[in-house]
Amino acid sequence: MILTVANTKGGVGKTTIALNIAIRHAIAGRDVWLVDGDRQATASNAVAVRCESSRRPSIACSSFSDGGQLRSQVLQQAPKFEEVVIDVGGRDSSALRAALVVTDVLLVPFQPRSYDVWALADIAQLIQEARSVREGLQAFAVLNCADPSGGDNREAAAAVSEYPELAYLDSPLHRRKAFANAAGAGLCVSELKPGDPKADAELTQLLRHLYVTDPHAANGDSSVTCNDGSVIYGDQLMMFSRETPV
Repeated sequence: MILTVANTKGGVGKTTIALNIAIRHAIAGRDVWLVDGDRQATASNAVAVRCESSRRPSIACSSFSDGGQLRSQVLQQAPKFEEVVIDVGGRDSSALRAALVVTDVLLVPFQPRSYDVWALADIAQLIQEARSVREGLQAFAVLNCADPSGGDNREAAAAVSEYPELAYLDSPLHRRKAFANAAGAGLCVSELKPGDPKADAELTQLLRHLYVTDPHAANGDSSVTCNDGSVIYGDQLMMFSRETPV
């Protein structure tokens, strides 16, 4: 499956989420390719830090900030991998538009703040345009850096209903230092020592909703069917488990 993590607004945590998802795939034994479509190349830099520390498993990562190049390379190379994760956006760019027409699933992180909610209108418009040429594109919005309490999370989530192009994914990621600390070291939260079980559980829940046909499956099952029709067996199920060994 090709998953794109994107938003036209910067600072929403898309790279951190993309990196965590890609590494979690690799930990589970999936053959994953991380595509960095952002000119800032933050995802590529994080993978470089991971390589310099000789951390295993390693992650295949390529950088294509030009839309034409991203589109042609993903179409050509994606069949070689079990999973592709594209990190792109922060603005309306050719790379973002290219990603939207090659991806199977779009994940739009946003924070519970007015500016982030208002910016959903921009990405919703791009989704609408992309669907004219990319039939079957699924698009989800997920709350990132959610507040520990208060009504802002609820109000922000409810605002997604104003944009029919997006479905709200009820798997919020809360504002936790573990996510930032892990990403800065080129790690997934599952690899942190000492770990953060709450952060790891939130990532697991997000993965289930994105990839598994039945989000309640995976624990105790011998296989799960993914949203793209593929089936995951055996040790690779650990990416959906509540306890992910590393």
